[in-house]
Amino acid sequence: MSLHSKLQQREAEGRPIRIGLIGAGKFGSMYLAQIPRTPGIHLVAIADLSPDAARASLTRVGWDPARTQARSAQEALKTGATWITDDWQAVTRNAGIDIVVECTGNPVAAVQHCLDAFAHGKHVVNVTVEADAFCGPLLARKAQDAGVIYSLAFGDQPALICDLVDWARTCGFPVVAAGRGHKWLPHFSESTPETVWGNYGLTPEQAERGGLNPKMFNSFLDGSKPSIESSSVANATGLFVPSDGLLYPPASVEDIPVVTRPKSEGGVLERKGMVEVISSLEADGRRIPYDIRMGVWVTVEAETDYIKNCFEEYNAHTDPSGRYFTLYKRWHLIGLEVGVSVASVALRGEATGVATCWNADVVATAKRDLMPGEMLDGEGGYTVWGKLLPADRSLRMGGLPLGLAHNVKVLRPVKKGQSLSWADVAKDMSTDAYKLRAEMESMFALPDAKVA
Repeated sequence: MSLHSKLQQREAEGRPIRIGLIGAGKFGSMYLAQIPRTPGIHLVAIADLSPDAARASLTRVGWDPARTQARSAQEALKTGATWITDDWQAVTRNAGIDIVVECTGNPVAAVQHCLDAFAHGKHVVNVTVEADAFCGPLLARKAQDAGVIYSLAFGDQPALICDLVDWARTCGFPVVAAGRGHKWLPHFSESTPETVWGNYGLTPEQAERGGLNPKMFNSFLDGSKPSIESSSVANATGLFVPSDGLLYPPASVEDIPVVTRPKSEGGVLERKGMVEVISSLEADGRRIPYDIRMGVWVTVEAETDYIKNCFEEYNAHTDPSGRYFTLYKRWHLIGLEVGVSVASVALRGEATGVATCWNADVVATAKRDLMPGEMLDGEGGYTVWGKLLPADRSLRMGGLPLGLAHNVKVLRPVKKGQSLSWADVAKDMSTDAYKLRAEMESMFALPDAKVA
């Protein structure tokens, strides 16, 4: 039975999936827009630092105000309405809620929310992939130990990439490479919230009209978000990562199977079975026609002549050898697709992407020379960007994960382009996020690793 049919059945039986949402920003609002159009779903509660902002989001996406008049979670459960609060624990600890959708975008807070939800028997769909990037393998284990499901969010690119990888492997294809697209030139790694709009392709006026957050958008542009998402994909699928960061080879959709081959066969990969990100810009800045900027892809290999001949007979577009084929989705719809994760977790007991190993890490890297006393401002800010590295390399250098490079003080000079280590900053050891990361580093420690 399809997920939609199962949702319709739950609706008919009066047993909707009961959801709690933490964070009603842009991503959360996109999911909110779809909930009234999805059978078998009851949004019991929304927790947001600003309940008024959450109400404004509901109005913006077209909710009937009468649906948000519940004065408590208990009232919401009885009436089918939605309760709005600023108390996130009222969501994670409410016995009537089945799944928590974590949508804050704050990695330190997200870890706390996830752990508390697990402790109170809640499944979690984690939209805050920044948290998954630095401690996803242990979050997954904590969820398993608690008897609940932890999942990446469908609609975001990592879960969509995981879906393509699963398709390939289920069909019997070896995965040569998988990833997403991005608008990239090397100097974008130095971008700040003040320079983001020109590089991104919007005017400041357009950004202001849309209420767009320059720091959040800059985290995409400067390479942090592609690294974060690639890290989550590598840890969920077991794919490897480049030894010194993403390469961002420029390619049209047509050329993806050409560039995502091993170097020995004319591509860019160090080996088969890797994550990579395709740039939508040529090295000189020219836009590539029919790009994959907003999409995802997987490249597979025909291991026999028969399979290679099938590619040819059915007009599958391949590299010149005929052996490498790329399947892709050119677009992703972000929060509008999260319902797939909610339904999959609740009705099939399956995550739409979850870490199974620790292959990759994202290390905070200086955008400019940093001096003692300066405060790091995390992804998308003025001080650091995220560089994707193999987890064992990050462990050996004591790499500072980007997700914990928020509001921490620099202790010693760091040169532009240098990846930071734990020794470069004053660690905030009080948070659940730090403690979980330290526990994970100890679990995976190498003989010469400089763990947190």
